[in-house]
Amino acid sequence: MMNGQIKDDLISFLGGCNNIESVTNCMTRVRVTVVDEKQVNESKIKVTDTVLGLVHDRKCNYEIIVGPGKSREYADELKKFCSGKDSSAVRKKKITVSSFCKTIGDIFIPLIPGTIAAGLCGGLAGMLKMLIPDYGSQPGWYAAFLILTLIQSSFLAYITAWTGYRAAEKFGATPILGGMLGMITSLPAINDLAMLIGLYNEASPLNSVLIAGRGGILAVIFGVFFMAKLERSVDSHLPDALRVVFTPLLTLLIFVMPYVFIVMPAMGYLSSAICEGLGFVCMSSNAFIRIIAGYIAAALFLPLVSAGLHHGLVGLYAMQLELVGYVTLYPVLCMAGAGQIGAAILIRKKAKKIGNHKMVSIIDGALIPGILGIGEPLIYGVTLPLGKPFITAGLGAGFGGAFVMLMKSAAVAWGTSGILGTFMMIAGPNSPVMSMIFYLIGFVISIIMGFLITAAVIKPEDLMPEIDSDNRIHVCHGDPILTFCDSDADSDSFVYVIKDPVGIHARPAGALVKLARNYRSEISFSAGGKTAKADSIISIMSLGVVQGTELKVEAHGDDSQAALSALRKYFSDNL
Repeated sequence: MMNGQIKDDLISFLGGCNNIESVTNCMTRVRVTVVDEKQVNESKIKVTDTVLGLVHDRKCNYEIIVGPGKSREYADELKKFCSGKDSSAVRKKKITVSSFCKTIGDIFIPLIPGTIAAGLCGGLAGMLKMLIPDYGSQPGWYAAFLILTLIQSSFLAYITAWTGYRAAEKFGATPILGGMLGMITSLPAINDLAMLIGLYNEASPLNSVLIAGRGGILAVIFGVFFMAKLERSVDSHLPDALRVVFTPLLTLLIFVMPYVFIVMPAMGYLSSAICEGLGFVCMSSNAFIRIIAGYIAAALFLPLVSAGLHHGLVGLYAMQLELVGYVTLYPVLCMAGAGQIGAAILIRKKAKKIGNHKMVSIIDGALIPGILGIGEPLIYGVTLPLGKPFITAGLGAGFGGAFVMLMKSAAVAWGTSGILGTFMMIAGPNSPVMSMIFYLIGFVISIIMGFLITAAVIKPEDLMPEIDSDNRIHVCHGDPILTFCDSDADSDSFVYVIKDPVGIHARPAGALVKLARNYRSEISFSAGGKTAKADSIISIMSLGVVQGTELKVEAHGDDSQAALSALRKYFSDNL
């Protein structure tokens, strides 16, 4: 369960329950919309225990990264605790590319578990067909195949209904009306209406101006957006006693006709154009175009993930799946996580060599989720804080992305990446087996290139904080590790009490060694009856300095006072 103190802290740092407008979650993030962002203490949220990072790239919207297995629990606890709040603030929102992508992401995030289940079931059904060609004549295997395909089709057949329901929740319409509009989009009666006014091409139904499913999820999203405005307008003109019955009735009666005959055809042409553009790039007959496009897409995906914009691509996946039956972009973007794995393996190797056990521990905890397809722990715990590996991981991933797109590997769904994603990579022009093999080869290429490019760029000193000309050290966290406790300017020592839970790990130990080497005096640190010279990272870390430890700093020599002064400044200003 979520620690009570963490819950209280997060609510406080978000400005209290009255400032929390809504709480949702994805696989690794708690997504919070607040009333007044001035009341939010971002710096405190970032250093809250179990919080891996914070994304705030849209007004009044925050994404608290807590990792897999925690995001839903945290979101549920926050909603449960603040269920009695009353917040009805209305804000004007400027529509930007970022906010649009966020909105699309917010609509589809709750659908991702269904997408994953449907995609994996589709992949398993495909493997069953390959491994047991006569499955149809064996009742047990045939029943298994039917169940798997039943689960897969349950999502795909009603994706417009799910989308409409979620879009209505997002845009402020009645959710069931949004679901009904989405369902209407795919009903056969649309074909009958199209025939009545000559919009249906009986000789070539797929070339019709209007046909069941035309516009797909794009039509539903735009349709629900306009329907929400109409519903509010209708509701505002009706007496209270009539709203329950007549608001939904009039909204649908007024809007269905323009939706079917205007929105669906218009969005149909737009979605077809988008998917044809994707197909031209991802399935181009020109191998060079596929290689370049694959490299760029994979190399740039990590920045989208770090900004929380990657879910905005789900709309593209869904449109392509509806129109062509598979997704070509998703396998390429999965390579970004593999590039990170390679970079992290290299960083772990160098961190272990210099005694940075904290970094080794972080990577050990983040690698397995990364391999399984959950990349946020590596992003926010390793590559992004260090800077350079965040870039080198993307550059390495580009090679795997180029290979996957060159070989035209395609997926039957989206949502699961990493090794687990292999089972969904069974579509496209290749056989299911070859499509999976190409995906795995690209995955390995990304790991190797992420490792090699990171090895060429990252040096051991990059894994330690840098000291500038003013002897200031830049650390990756904000709260002090040590605070000054007692000193005498004329003595040869002073004492600090450790405050930070992580104690002195490799980064501050390395910085202390660098700083001490600027002086001729003999400098030492003592704690718990043990003493360490200031010229060895390993020696300092062997003291086992943890929270609450009293650390004595001594200096003996002709510049001892200057050395102690610099150490005091270093501790008080930076740690």
